[in-house]
This record gives sequence, C-alpha cells and structure tokens, in this order.
Amino acid sequence: MTRPLRGLYVVTPEHAAKGSADSGPPLVDLVTRAIRGGARVVQYRDKGSGLSRRQTEASALLALCRGAGIPLIVNDDVELAAAVGADGVHLGRDDGDPRRAREVLGPDALIGVSCYDRLDLAQAAERAGAGYVAFGSFFPSPTKPHAARPRPELLTEARRALGVPLVAIGGITPQNAGALIAAGADMVAVISGVFSAPDVTAAARAYSRLFPAPEHPTEDPR
Repeated sequence: MTRPLRGLYVVTPEHAAKGSADSGPPLVDLVTRAIRGGARVVQYRDKGSGLSRRQTEASALLALCRGAGIPLIVNDDVELAAAVGADGVHLGRDDGDPRRAREVLGPDALIGVSCYDRLDLAQAAERAGAGYVAFGSFFPSPTKPHAARPRPELLTEARRALGVPLVAIGGITPQNAGALIAAGADMVAVISGVFSAPDVTAAARAYSRLFPAPEHPTEDPR
C-alpha cells in the first residue's frame, strides 16, 4: 500500500531519459538517490523516446518504487501506465479526461491533473475523479518558462475548496518551498532542483526536511 501524499514529489529529467553522452548517471541511479533523500512520489516524464525504451525505463522505475513503498506516476501516457502497471498517471491540459484514465487504470489508480493557476479546473478535476491536483509554475522554471504564475494564496483557497492533496510545482527551491507548504501544499514537485544538483540525495533531503517526519521512514532502495 502506498503512503499518504505528502512530501517531495520528484519528476524525472528529460536528459537522463534520453541518455545523452553528458547526461551523467542513468535514470534509475538518479531516482534511487532521490528516494534515498526522501522522495515520496516519482513521476516518470519522457516525451521523446520510443515506446520500447519508455516501457523499459518505466518498468525499472516501478520496481524501484515498489521496493521503496512509494508510487510511480507516468506523465501524460495512460496506455504506458497501464502497460507497465504503474500506480497512476499525471494529465496536463491536453492529455485526456481523468474519467477515461480511471476507466483504463482502475479504481485504485492515482490520477493527477495539472490545473495551472485555476481553481475552477481543480474543482472540475476533483469531480472527474482526480486523486490530486497540481498548481504552478509558482516561480520561474527552466522546464516551462512561459507557464502560468499563480499566487501562493491559491493553495490556501484550494485547501478550503477541495478534498484532494495539492501539489505545487515550478521553480521550487528549499528556500521558497516553505511558503508554499504553509499556504497549503501537501507536496512540492521538483525536477532540476533535485536532479541537476551535484548531490541528488542531499538535494532531495533538503526538500524532504521541510515536511514533518513520516510515520515510517522511507526504505533505502539500495
């Protein structure tokens, strides 16, 4: 059984998935280090590789996450999530209906939906069966430099209006994450803040320490 959705939510970097010569350690190694630092959810995000490679990587990450007792979410691709048996899928504006994802992945799947800077989208996503919603980009982000920029107060409004966990994303650092958590974020989603750091485990730990200690410590996946 997966643990409650609270803490550090890591999203895998595209450069590691593509396996370029200068990309550093392989993807599974990077994610292992992030989990060792306290990551509580992993999202596999790769929009460019072929299906076979994505299935292989997603399956390897799923085995890693299962060993650590945390969910693996697949970005955008419901069919890939179903093929590998992932714990759920994350959907953006143009990635389909949460209801269809629920039909494909089953009643226990974790369906996340990006809601940008709009509470109305989050309310609609919750009605459609989303298991969590994400808002952002709260700060400038190299991944999506032109994304909507919500106010932190949106998290407070969403906390009052919604009954699902809230994820904050976009340019989040250990220095600015505290304000988002105080405003109502259950999780902070991070890509480069963890995976571009010289020490991935230490970077993940810096975010994880902003949240109360879990009831049961995360297992070391080594």
